[in-house]
Amino acid sequence: MFYWMKPLPEAKINYEQYKPFIKNDWFRQNFMYFVYLLQAMLVTLSICWGVWNFSNMLIKLIVFLLVYLIHELLHISVVWRIGDISLTHSGIFFWLNSSAKMSKIRFLLFMSMPLLILSVVPMIISLFSNGLLYQYMRYIAWINAIIAGADIINTFLIIIKPKNSVFYRGFYKTASNEEMK
Repeated sequence: MFYWMKPLPEAKINYEQYKPFIKNDWFRQNFMYFVYLLQAMLVTLSICWGVWNFSNMLIKLIVFLLVYLIHELLHISVVWRIGDISLTHSGIFFWLNSSAKMSKIRFLLFMSMPLLILSVVPMIISLFSNGLLYQYMRYIAWINAIIAGADIINTFLIIIKPKNSVFYRGFYKTASNEEMK
């Protein structure tokens, strides 16, 4: 089920098994400040490298909205069949949450697929193109990287978790091989 602008229903989590995804209380409480800092750095770098110096504002806005929509659809595509999904917002940020229990690989795919498809692939294409295609690919890659600020940080946090981790609603546990199947 897809919950539009509503949080997921409450879930029972066994806190003896599951630990918070971000263990450090201070980092968890200040996580968004790190995201804002990363996004500010990415915006500054993109301005310095002239990413914004093409086309008019309307075209840039349309491309931005399309990139954002595709970014969220890529997240949704990873968990569509395995759990409920909730799209909520906080200020100008939208949050996608799922009730799916995900293995480390699936959760890594959930967090990094939009970054790979909408930032890495366009940046590679831009290396082999010129003119308008070059400008659009660079713009798409940078815009998505800025949108994916939290995803970038979360991807690194997922990578440092144990190999057989299971992730669920902001928590994780180390599972046995039987539980992973």
